[in-house]
Amino acid sequence: MKHDTDQKKRVIPTPKTNSQESLYKSDSQKPSCLCEPELAYAAKRQGAYTLEDYYKIPDERRVELIDGVIYDMSSPTAAHQLIGGFIYSKMLDFAASKKGTCLPLIAPFDVQLDCDNRTMVQPDVMIVCDRDKIIQHCVYGAPDFIIEILSPSTRKKDITIKLSKYSNAGVREYWMIDPDKKQIWVYDFSQEEFPALYGFDDTIPVAVWNGDFSIDFKEVYEHVRFLYERESQH
Repeated sequence: MKHDTDQKKRVIPTPKTNSQESLYKSDSQKPSCLCEPELAYAAKRQGAYTLEDYYKIPDERRVELIDGVIYDMSSPTAAHQLIGGFIYSKMLDFAASKKGTCLPLIAPFDVQLDCDNRTMVQPDVMIVCDRDKIIQHCVYGAPDFIIEILSPSTRKKDITIKLSKYSNAGVREYWMIDPDKKQIWVYDFSQEEFPALYGFDDTIPVAVWNGDFSIDFKEVYEHVRFLYERESQH
């Protein structure tokens, strides 16, 4: 069922608005590059790493490779995991009932975004509609839909580097969820006016499913409310 969100949606001029810049100005850390590298890939400078180096990194150490640069991925918070898992479960239920070609996937799962040997990312949640892209060890090519849940260590990377990469690679829709600000930035790259800014009291249609499916963020918030209430008590 389609939802009318025109009254709540605010369209923000694309990129580099003051509102958007506040997303990453609130955190002064730079994207976290890999420190103390293993000997297997320590000889190269950042920007020169390839998938060969990526696959030599121990499995227990989660990193992403973007244009030859290796970035650390810190352990996610409880809010991060609960929000991502809740949204994924809703999408999975809808995909199963719709019996279409689009499949939701959740991290950790590799995405060889540019089909080259210099980039491998792990989006928090994604939808892939071309099943030929899903191979045993990764998604080969751009997913149709991606969600990244912002955290202090990934905020700038998700807002700047990944935004550009996803747009250029052919991702159709990109959501950035900020649990701290209770905001969702939605980029529908097929539209001229983006991003749109939503809050945790909004219902957001998923464009790749033609608006037939939406995420009610009031439900998402109820799922994690206890974390916010506990934090407010301290």
